[in-house]
Amino acid sequence: MRQFAIITLVPVALLGLAAVQGGLWVLAALIYLTGFARLVDNAVKTDRPASEFPAGTTLSVALALAHFVLLALTVFALAGNDHALMEKLGLFIAAGMFFGQVSNANAHELIHRGSRTLHRLGMWVYISLLFGHHTSAHVLVHHRYVATPTDPNTSRRGESFYRFAFRAWIGSFRQGYAAEAARLAKVNRPTWRNPYVVYLAGAAGFMLLALMISPEALIAYVLLAGHAQMQLLMSDYVQHYGLMRAMGENGKPTPIGPEHSWNSPHWFTSAMMLNATRHSDHHAHPSRHYPALTIPDQAPMLPKPLPVMGAIALVPPVWRNIMDPLLDRYTDA
Repeated sequence: MRQFAIITLVPVALLGLAAVQGGLWVLAALIYLTGFARLVDNAVKTDRPASEFPAGTTLSVALALAHFVLLALTVFALAGNDHALMEKLGLFIAAGMFFGQVSNANAHELIHRGSRTLHRLGMWVYISLLFGHHTSAHVLVHHRYVATPTDPNTSRRGESFYRFAFRAWIGSFRQGYAAEAARLAKVNRPTWRNPYVVYLAGAAGFMLLALMISPEALIAYVLLAGHAQMQLLMSDYVQHYGLMRAMGENGKPTPIGPEHSWNSPHWFTSAMMLNATRHSDHHAHPSRHYPALTIPDQAPMLPKPLPVMGAIALVPPVWRNIMDPLLDRYTDA
């Protein structure tokens, strides 16, 4: 458990100092989340065996609470006059990466928990990133329809990230709402009980709080949330690129299997993202806590760590040159 705590909490401290002090702390946060992470992934060639850790919940709660503090500190720093323009730019990039990779992975873990309190904590992390609908769409739509054309968060072969991000954002919002509406209709509950009311009202509340600070704070907040959302969508894009379920004789998709998600065994970034990179096992066992996730032998493997593959996906021709031959190898196997 110690590895998860150290690797995820160090950037919390660095970003907090970067927001308050600026200067070299901004550079330190950027280096930790990019170059240092890549260096350790290359240097440490191990995939430590997983086991169940009760303290995993404590870390998830701590990270969620730290998320709200860091979000407030970052918005204040970006909207204020205490930091130079380059410091603000570096802080914006580093904080957006943390919110989109670590906070997202942690909120993802929490919304899958059986505890209503933990589920709602993860939901509010997503709401604070103006992405509350992901709470419904991920659980009710993505997990049910993953690796099929029905799932808006499954990327198609040859589809660029930019086209996917637009389609996935709109599609998941609509389908998540439809799924929640259908659940309400089944139990004969009124429309206002739809959690989308909370998602939208909560987002409006966070934006109002930012506006109360200043118009600049509102702009910084919305841009920061958008940056984090793109990180989240990039994870979906990379982890499901081109892997589709076949249709069975009954006209329904075959069951979800290890072969329908891309995985990454790289130790440091996997720990930083709370083992979200062990994606096949997560889809097979959605309620399994993150320290216990493993990588099945037959699971497709990414050639580089997930964050690196996300950066490559920003250049579609390079992405396709790497991934399409790899996709052929796994789908023809």
